[in-house]
Amino acid sequence: MKHLSKLLVVALLILGANNIQAQDENNPWQVSFGANAIDTYPTGDGSSFGNEFFNVNDHWNILPSISYVGVSKSVGGGFAIGARGSLNKISKLGDVSVDDLSHYALDGTIKYNFLSEATIDPFVEVGGGYTWVDEIGAGTVNAGVGINFWFTENLGLTLQTSYKHAFEDYLVKHWQHMAGLAVKFGGTDSDGDGVYDKDDACPEVAGLEAFNGCPDADGDGIEDSKDSCPNEAGSKEMNGCPDADGDGVADKDDACPNEAGLAALGGCPDADGDGVADKDDECPNEAGPSENKGCPWPDKDGDSVLDKDDACPDVAGTVANQGCPEVTEEVQKQLNDYAKTILFDTGKATLKPESTSVFVDIIRILGEYPNAKFTVEGHTDSVGGEKTNQALSEKRANSVRDFLIAEGIAADRLTAIGYGESKPIASNNTRSGRAQNRRTEINLQK
Repeated sequence: MKHLSKLLVVALLILGANNIQAQDENNPWQVSFGANAIDTYPTGDGSSFGNEFFNVNDHWNILPSISYVGVSKSVGGGFAIGARGSLNKISKLGDVSVDDLSHYALDGTIKYNFLSEATIDPFVEVGGGYTWVDEIGAGTVNAGVGINFWFTENLGLTLQTSYKHAFEDYLVKHWQHMAGLAVKFGGTDSDGDGVYDKDDACPEVAGLEAFNGCPDADGDGIEDSKDSCPNEAGSKEMNGCPDADGDGVADKDDACPNEAGLAALGGCPDADGDGVADKDDECPNEAGPSENKGCPWPDKDGDSVLDKDDACPDVAGTVANQGCPEVTEEVQKQLNDYAKTILFDTGKATLKPESTSVFVDIIRILGEYPNAKFTVEGHTDSVGGEKTNQALSEKRANSVRDFLIAEGIAADRLTAIGYGESKPIASNNTRSGRAQNRRTEINLQK
């Protein structure tokens, strides 16, 4: 039994020295030091042990100095393992006075703290050790309770009482009470922001406790990692970015940061509501399409056909005719009345000079209908051969067409055709009838 107790004590001390791990995980190391009291009230048959637990004056042996030192380290989950050494003088052995016996103890401890990072921190402790009274020593098994009162995160008052049961009958079992200071340390705070690396989401950059140690460079209450504008104070609604004009578009995304506008237009205003931002709108106070730079399409001739769709933007026309005027029967008749007065040299396609004035009227009419296309038709009487008349009618039609083109009528608007003597409008048996059949007509292409 004697050797077994010593082996147990040695094992506990080695465990305490080599696995000293626990306080809390931020400050894993704890050193405690202070005064201890030994209560050796006689046990007899064990029935009276502890009956006078608080009889300090008669039974407690107190050394009024620092008489114990303990060290422990967190292993997680509220557990800590450590070692403690203490010394004392025994002058009261129960009710018997003795001559200042020396008392030394080395103990290994396993401690469990009920609360984590609390100001009032109760705990229980078990362990074993070896105690010497003068030259007599024996192994003990220990159990105790205590409480820490933390003044700061690292400094506190510790109170503890333990029962120590000796393995040998020659060493009396006893109580050991301790009161002292406890110091926690060993936590790592690489960036010095007061948040330990274990809990610091940004351990290399000084930050705020509210953001788990991460910074808020612009002080807007939004940590930099979640702040779209970490160097400019902004609002939570804008993900930490400012919105100077209050239009709901963050300045960094706002093409017009000093004018309230629409999100759809990059934060720029649209005074006329045409979907074109004022900065790009050449007519900011008149609604117009973006294709026309925000301006309404013009209708210069006022015919209700916009210039962009108007084939005749300078002449009023009809919607059905793409904004161009339509050639009426009256106009068509007037055009042919003029055309029939065009004169040629006899038997030739050469225009007579006196026809010039009539061409002025014809050109005026054609100019009033700029998108209309016409056919210049040549006709003859029946005098002479049919082939000759056919060729002559074609030449005369082309002669008129060429003259009109030379005077500015677009070539693609005019087609020339000769009908010879095939389409008389009067009898070729009379002079007047033949005169009517020798004619030029200008007809609208349909």
